[in-house]
Amino acid sequence: MTEAPAEDRRLFREAADLAIRLQNDPANPVSVDMVRTWVARSPRHEAAWARVAAIHGMTGRVLTEQRKAAEGGIGGMSRRRLVIGGLIGAGVAAAGSLTVPGALLRARADYMTSTAEIRRITLSDGSEITLGPDSAVAIDFADARRTIGLLAGMAYFDVVRDASRPFSVLSGDLTATALGTAFDVSNDAGFVSVSVNHGAVEARAAHSALRLAERLNPGDWITFDTSSHAIARGTREASQIAAWREGMIVAERETVSAMVAKIARWQPGRVVMADPFLGSRVVSGVFDLADPLGALEAVVRPFGAKVRVTPFMTVISPV
Repeated sequence: MTEAPAEDRRLFREAADLAIRLQNDPANPVSVDMVRTWVARSPRHEAAWARVAAIHGMTGRVLTEQRKAAEGGIGGMSRRRLVIGGLIGAGVAAAGSLTVPGALLRARADYMTSTAEIRRITLSDGSEITLGPDSAVAIDFADARRTIGLLAGMAYFDVVRDASRPFSVLSGDLTATALGTAFDVSNDAGFVSVSVNHGAVEARAAHSALRLAERLNPGDWITFDTSSHAIARGTREASQIAAWREGMIVAERETVSAMVAKIARWQPGRVVMADPFLGSRVVSGVFDLADPLGALEAVVRPFGAKVRVTPFMTVISPV
């Protein structure tokens, strides 16, 4: 009963190593052949590669020559070969596809930041946004409303009161509306969090327990899972809210996936979790952003994972 999980973990690690090699040298036919041979060894090898492909955000498209072969009706093109080829082809394309989300954000965003960059923005009404690293916002002001779309990342809002024009921040399915308030909003790995420094915020999300809105007062925080619509809430000291502006992150019952996503905004290159079960674990603590690698290690070490740095990415994997 214990052999199968251990074997699956071993295969997962091997698949992750192959994916890293493939992404580091996507044009090398030897790397492609190594993956094809490894995946074809057994259904369990194929399943391990599929898990790694999903984690890396691979699209599942087939290699060009294999797709042409299938369309041309060339014999020997089994479903298994098509799946293997598709996953390998997606791996080859992964490095280039990483630029697509950035291009989409640039088209939508009014302001963006890069890795480890924090930017202060003064809006036309006098309100201020402190935009965290690798983050993006879109501004939509009108006569009767002020709306900010947090497209990615984290931001701290210091809002000038205007009763005739509510100030709302939209991120995912959640809307946080405030008047004369300072509050923090972050969107990390599918979890949207709102923390109030002073004033009050109404958090609302359709088709969830927040559909009627929940009032957050100074010190209150709430985290909304955009997939399950689950809600976590609590209170913290005002000094801990948006502490990332001072180089620290304070976590209280946050998932590992959300914490890794936050800290990764200070770490150059892509950060990948190679263990799909690790992200759902819960962590609390204070983490120093001056050493993002050390912070990542502090997050995952209690769960038996380690952090490895390659030339193109940082990989978090089982020990």
